[in-house]
Amino acid sequence: MIMRPGQQLLLPANPLFIWGSLVAALLLNMVNNMGLWGRAAWAPDVLAVVLVFWTVHQPLRVSIGAAFVFGLLMDVHQGGLLGQHAMAYTVLSFLAITVHRRLLWFTVPSQAAQVLPLFVVAHALELLLRLLGGGTFPGWWVLLAPVLEAALWPVASIVLLAPQRRAPDPDANRPL
Repeated sequence: MIMRPGQQLLLPANPLFIWGSLVAALLLNMVNNMGLWGRAAWAPDVLAVVLVFWTVHQPLRVSIGAAFVFGLLMDVHQGGLLGQHAMAYTVLSFLAITVHRRLLWFTVPSQAAQVLPLFVVAHALELLLRLLGGGTFPGWWVLLAPVLEAALWPVASIVLLAPQRRAPDPDANRPL
């Protein structure tokens, strides 16, 4: 694979770390929904950010099927329309797989700008399904959630790629 100039060579991703981070993001979403503000419309969907991250970086390990299952788990947790999050996460994962090769050529802040439309489409689809299912409009604060998710992208990149980074000190016995 051809790399960007200055891009660091990463170790292979550990599958246990990938799935552990997805489960941790699911639990964080569940705790966030039960917190002080409940299911606030402006609250970022951490699971969506982590799901898009791993779909972009490891599309063979985390794909549309995993997005569907995690979406169903979120639907069951929230007790709303079954399939609402599953559909949004599935479309989000499909869009992430579609742009994953191009996205990896950009710097992390540019990647955040590139994934913002993906999060907007997912939230618009989720809102549309909620309204078609007879739900109420959550308010215009719902427009803030995709922006916060795009702002979380650099943090997710630093945290989730940390175990894959090699030691920065060169060694005579280690050529890479």
